This record gives sequence, C-alpha cells and structure tokens, in this order.
Amino acid sequence: MAERFMAPPAAGIPALHIAGLNVFYGRSHALQGVDLTLQSGVVSVVGRNGMGKTTMCKAVMGLVPIASGSIRLFGEEIAGRPPAEIARLGIGYVPQGRRLWRSLTVDEHLRLMQRGKRGAWTPERIYEVFPRLAERRNNGGAQLSGGEQQMLAISRALLLNPRLLIMDEPTEGLAPVIVAHVEEMLVRLAEQGDVAILVIEQNIGVATQMSDPVAIMVNGRINRVIASATLAGDRDLQQRLLGVGRHGHDETDAAGANGGPAGAAAPAAAPAAAAPQQQAAGPTRVYLSNPVLPTRWSQPVPAARIEAQARTISRPTLATLNGRAVGEVRPLAAAATGGEPYVVIAGTLDTKGEELRFIRDLIRAEGLRTRLVDLSTSGRSAGGDVTPQEIALAHPRGSAGISSGDRGTAVAAMTEAFKAWLPRQQGVLGVISAGGSGATAMVTPAMQALPVGLPKLMISTMASGDVRAYVGAADIAMLNAVTDVQGINQVSRLVLGNGARAIAAMAKSRLADLKRETPRRREQAEKPLIGLTMFGVTTPCVQQVAKLVEAEWEPLVFHATGTGGQSMEKLVDSGLVSAVIDVSTTEICDMMMGGILPATEDRFGAIIRTRIPYVGSVGALDMVNFAAPETVPERYRDRKTYAHNPQLTLMRTTPEENARMGRWIGERLNEMEGPVRFLIPELGVSALDAAGQPFHDPAADSALFLALEQTVRATTNRQLIRLPLHINDPAFAAALVQHFRALHVGRRGLSASA
Repeated sequence: MAERFMAPPAAGIPALHIAGLNVFYGRSHALQGVDLTLQSGVVSVVGRNGMGKTTMCKAVMGLVPIASGSIRLFGEEIAGRPPAEIARLGIGYVPQGRRLWRSLTVDEHLRLMQRGKRGAWTPERIYEVFPRLAERRNNGGAQLSGGEQQMLAISRALLLNPRLLIMDEPTEGLAPVIVAHVEEMLVRLAEQGDVAILVIEQNIGVATQMSDPVAIMVNGRINRVIASATLAGDRDLQQRLLGVGRHGHDETDAAGANGGPAGAAAPAAAPAAAAPQQQAAGPTRVYLSNPVLPTRWSQPVPAARIEAQARTISRPTLATLNGRAVGEVRPLAAAATGGEPYVVIAGTLDTKGEELRFIRDLIRAEGLRTRLVDLSTSGRSAGGDVTPQEIALAHPRGSAGISSGDRGTAVAAMTEAFKAWLPRQQGVLGVISAGGSGATAMVTPAMQALPVGLPKLMISTMASGDVRAYVGAADIAMLNAVTDVQGINQVSRLVLGNGARAIAAMAKSRLADLKRETPRRREQAEKPLIGLTMFGVTTPCVQQVAKLVEAEWEPLVFHATGTGGQSMEKLVDSGLVSAVIDVSTTEICDMMMGGILPATEDRFGAIIRTRIPYVGSVGALDMVNFAAPETVPERYRDRKTYAHNPQLTLMRTTPEENARMGRWIGERLNEMEGPVRFLIPELGVSALDAAGQPFHDPAADSALFLALEQTVRATTNRQLIRLPLHINDPAFAAALVQHFRALHVGRRGLSASA
C-alpha cells in the first residue's frame, strides 16, 4: 500500500485535538468524554493506574474501538481508521512495555522500520543520538537492559518520521541516568519543531520537567490542565493524584457543585470554604479495568470478570498513612517540624550521613526542631527529611542534570537546585553543613542567598584556606574540620559537636528574638540604614559623609575590597539598606584589570533591581591592587606602582583603562531606573591622585570623566555632576550629602534641610 503523507497544516491547527472521546470495555466506561488539545511541543498526561491514560493512547492509534467522539490529527479526523493507516498519517507510538522482538538484533529492528530514504530519521542518526545502541547493534532484543530497550522502542517510532509521537510511560523502570537522557532527548525534539509529543507519565517529576502545562487524568476524564510549576510545588495535589490509598473520586473537588467543569465558579449561595467530604464507612470495593496486563491483541474485559476479580478492603487500610488520613497529610515543612521554626542540616547523606545525623541529634538535644536535607547526587535517597528528588524539582532548568551520571555535572546541578530551594523555605532558624570541598561548594551558595543575620555555619576541610569563594558577601561562619569529615572519632566528635552547639545557640537566640514582644522598639523607630563604600585612600571623604548623615541615618561603611561592594548590595537586595552613597567604586578596577580585590559583573545590580535612589562617585578608580611586588603580572611590570605595604602593591591606571571603566560604569548607570546623581571630583579621585602625589595624572582622570559623559544618557532623573574639587575635600563630601538629601526628601519623613 502506498504511504500517505499529510500536507503541512495551516497555522494554528493543533497537532492533536481530542473532543468528547468515549470508550467502553464491555459495560465499563473507560474514557468518559475526554477533551485534550496538543497544539505543539510536548504535553504530559499524568494520573494513577487505571485512570484511562493507556486507553486514550490506544484510541488515538485505533487499537480500541471508540463509542463516540472526535480525534483530529493536524485537523484531519482519524477516529475509526485502522491502526496501520493512522501510523502512515504520521503518528509514532511507543507503547508501555516496549514490545520488542526478542530474536531481532538492534540493527534489524531499525532496518525493518526504516521507510526507504524518506524523512530526517535514519538508522545512522539513531546511532548518533543513542550511542549505546550503536555499541549494542548486534545484540538481540532480549539481550538489552531496560534502558536500552526503551531507547530502541523510541528509535523504532522515530524511524517512521512521525509528526506526532505518543509515548506511554517512557521512563517506567529506568535508571535515573537513562530517565534524564530520555527527558533531554524528547525536549530537544520538541524544540526543533519537527514533531509534537504526547507523553503519558506517572512520574510527576519527569512530567513537569518535560512539558508545561500538564494534563491530569482522573476516572477516564481530563480533570484539569495545570501549570507545571504549580503541580511540582503542590505536594498535597501530588498526594491526591498518585498517593497510596486514594481513589479517583477524591478528585471531584475540581468539578462544580452541579457537575460543572473544573474551575467553574461556585454558586453564590455556596459557603466560602466547604467542609471536607466524609469518607464512607465500612469496606470498599476496588476494581481494576484490566485484571490481566493487556497486550495489543487483548479483547475487552467482560464486566462480569472485572466484578468477580474486584478486591474488598477496609477504608482505614486504604485511606490512612501512618495512622492519619492521606488527605490530612501536611506539606513536608509542616510535617517535619510541626509548624515550628527549625534548623536545617544539609549535606550528602550517602557519604556523610553519620556525621550529619550526629549534628542533628545534638541540635535536637538542645530542644530545637530540625530538618535533615539530603543533597546526594547518587540517584537514591539516603533517608533525610527532604529527599534529593524534592530539591531537584527546584532547579531552574529541570532535574535532568542531577541524574546525569557525571559527578561534576550532578554536583553543579544540585548546587543550583539547593540555592533555589533553600531561600523559599519558611521558619528556618539557621543552616549548618559539614563536608569536604564538594559539599562546601554545594551548600555555601545557598547560604549566601539567605538574609544577613540568619545563622549559617559550614564545617569544612576547606576552612583553613582562602574561603572568599565560599563566604562571598554573606555572614557565613566557617569552622575548620581539622580531619576529613569521614566518620565519628575523638577529633570529629569535638569539632562537629562544637559546630552543632554553636548553631543551636545562635538559633535559640534568633527564636527568642522572634517570640519576644518589642512594643518599645516599635514605638521608637530605628534610623534607616545607609551604605557607604570606603577605601583607604577615600577615608576622609567617607568619614565626613558619615558625620553629616548620622543624625537621620545609621551609616554602614563597607571596605571596598571585592566583597565590600557585594555585601552592601546584598543588603540592598534584601531590603535592609534602602539608601547608598557609593563613594568608592574602585573594585571595578580590579575586576577589569585582573587585580586581587575585584567586584563581580553584578556591581550596581542591586541598585538596578531595587530602583532605589543612587548617589555615587569615582573613588579610587586610579589604582589596581596586587599583593607583594613580585606578584604583579609580567604584562604590568613597566607600570607605575606604589607599595601601600609589604603585602599590597598599587598600580596606576592608564587613560585607556580609565576610558574602558568609564564606559562600563556609564552603561550600568543607564540601566538604573531610580534617580541617579553621579559626582565627579575633577581635582583627583584618591589621596594618591592629588597634586604632587605619586598617582596624580590629569590625563588619565580626564579620560575617565570624558568616557562617563559620552556614555551616560543624562536626563532630569540621571545626572552627572562635575565639581572642581578633590574627592577628599570637605566640600565634596558636603555635595554628596546635599544631593543625597534632595533625592530622599519625603522618604521616611526626611526634609531637605535635615
């Protein structure tokens, strides 16, 4: 029979449109008016066993007769057509259970399914996408692992060069590494736009990673279509969908009181919050629509047989978990801590479980609640209160990287996932971890994302070295582990014990602050905080500014040594600091010229994000910092330097370097939507840049100022202000404060004359 290929669909025509689909097995109503649309890309359908997911796939493929309804493939009706014709119209089907020929080799499977030379998918391309199949090309179907069999089943469908690919439980029984590979391959296929994909899944983590939104099937109907992020974050809904001992009829909460569709408005007379539906008492009958695992050639199961093979079990066994009704199971945070504040103990339980549990037990002994978070990347849970799989759901780009099989990739992915997960938790009193370089690099970025003041303690073998990368701009306490964190011994018992009791003491103090009534503090409002950046060569200016504002503001001075600017901006991001006078932007020199006290590319980022008023200047942009003289890079050996002390060597910046810095700063100022006043001291930007001092270079300064003027888009809201003053002149400090006050008139009750 000649193959038929459909013409390209008109714009906006969905790849698959199912409307009012009904299927019966004898008197059993398996599909009850299913409505589902797949426009393009990937759509996942989730639900428990027996909900009708596989039957829907079979109905689309023509493998079971439909009683009524419509199935359209790219606008063309296919309901009632033979399976072979439906396949030729452009649907590839990967059935549950793979269904390979045991006696055929991998290569024979692929050659058998190949359609001549038509289409993009060929056996050669299959071997490129699945290198493992290339290695096993001469092995029979019965000689393949479960993951290899699934790869071959998918490949067999792709060789039909389908426009719609239907996959029934593609990750069932697969190892996490293979699951991740299948996820990535399907998403990549959909992104290329050559094929739309309908995925039937019970694994909610996989379903929510592969598609957005996700369709939920309950009792033969599409109960709702929900955003993936909502489903991934709603543990109660997940429990109702796939939890042990729950039935599909519990999902009727989505329907209206009168049988309306999910999401329909409730009747006006309905109470705002309905009481939970009471479960019927007594024994319950459990029916399976397929008492025997079906095959492609299975006949409909007679209703009498379904009735005869139904099970009778009591409601308490069915609907309870640890003695409580499943519907009453609270989210993990509440379940683990009883709704009370708690201390987080985080780490890789598969390798450091004994040590982390030792810390947990000591904290509990101090009367605090705890939450043990497992960050293992081995693909299995090691018994924490929070599993690695739950952390993985928080990864911004999905969980595939955590199960990649490559340790470096998995650690990097878990680091990012934990960094996204931890700040979202409520009731955290403190965070503690213990480990080597891997655990330290994995946990501390999440600690850095927490607010200043929340206790953070890292017990690490890396604590005796350079910890800047781990601490960053945060108030993380680092405790040297002395020995490797490997088992409980005389030394580790002392060190881990000190760490546990230290975090417990800090957490108790924080808990007391949270519970303590402070009416007096509320009556006496504290002065708002202002951030000031200072370097040694701009100290006179910053000291004058601090004196001028201290009556109305509480000054916080940050040493511009790389982390100083980061610390100030972290407090701006957290809302603790609502105003800045950024005198010393010198860290940009080191960032751009390779000095040892660099800013990050996110310098000024907090100001841009929060849109707070910004007053800044060019303090110490005349110097790059290096350590001892012999550490100055070879390319700079002929440059003008100044020995600040035996451990710190300063290098004068050139006109070209100043121009580059001016353009970079100007572009960042242009991104600020809040009011900006950037003051330029024409007579020098540091104590070493004054007339007669070693770094006095008017040409270099002029290049900086000119680049700023040429780059900054000046408006009434964004102004560059040049003053014939040196940065350390008292008049320059007074000018900074004058402009600062003008921007803050009316904020926090301040006046221009304050």
